[in-house]
This record gives sequence, C-alpha cells and structure tokens, in this order.
Amino acid sequence: MEEQGERGLQLLLPAAAARALREAPVSAATDHQQLDLDLSMSIGPRSKRAAATVAASAATARQLQQQVTVDVRSVKQQTAEQARMASAERAYAERVRDLAKRELELAEREFARARMIWERAREEVERVERMKQIAARRLGSAASAAALEITCHACMQRFHP
Repeated sequence: MEEQGERGLQLLLPAAAARALREAPVSAATDHQQLDLDLSMSIGPRSKRAAATVAASAATARQLQQQVTVDVRSVKQQTAEQARMASAERAYAERVRDLAKRELELAEREFARARMIWERAREEVERVERMKQIAARRLGSAASAAALEITCHACMQRFHP
C-alpha cells in the first residue's frame, strides 16, 4: 500500500494462509476458502473531521427532534380539533333529533284533534238525518202533499225532503 501521509488499515494474512493461497490451484468462484484476516489498527488523536461530523450529526439530530416535536404537536392539535368538531356535530344531531321528535308529537296531536272534529261532524249529520226521518213519519201521508221544510239553526240553511 502506498503511503502518502495518510493512515490506513492493513489486512495481513497469517503466514500459513498466505502460503496456502499461493500454492492452491485456482478454483471455481463458488468454492471459497476460509481466510483468517488480522486487522492492524493505530491509535492516534481524533481527527477534526470526525468531531465536526459528530457535531453536525448532533445538530441534525436536534433539528430532527424539534421537527418531530412540532409534527407531534400539530397532530395533537388536529386530533383535538377533530374531536371538538365531532362533539359539536353530535350535539347538533341530538338537537335536530329532539326537534323532529317534538314536531312528530305535535303532528300526532293535530291529527287526533282533526279526527275528533270529523267524528263530531259525522255524528251531527247522522243525528240530523234521523230527525228528518222522524219528522217525515209524523207528518204522514197527509202532510206529504204540503211542502215540508226543515231549517238548520246552526247555519240557517233550509232543507226540503
């Protein structure tokens, strides 16, 4: 390996493995020998690039954490707003349901009242018809020659049989 003032890692094969590798015939690509590699490391002062990289990654991590915090707050606010809207819609639906129920009850009462009025009017007509028949029988055949006239006192309308 060329040395140009840079430090590097060197891979060193054990002597027996290097000799076996040189003496072994070339085999197929799928037939690999197990190699024991020794790494040679040098311990020296940390490079300024690594410290700058660590500082930059820490700053990036802080920015990412702040962005995540902002995103979480935003999601929480949206969730709270959706919950508030759902609650308002539920309350509105309940009010509309109550109003519809009241209107239905009112319509049922009005219908019952109209039915009672209709029944009274029908009974009144039947009563008047019976009175007319009774009056016609009392007068008999002699009165049939004379003009028979009945007057309704409620509406002052005259009826002829």
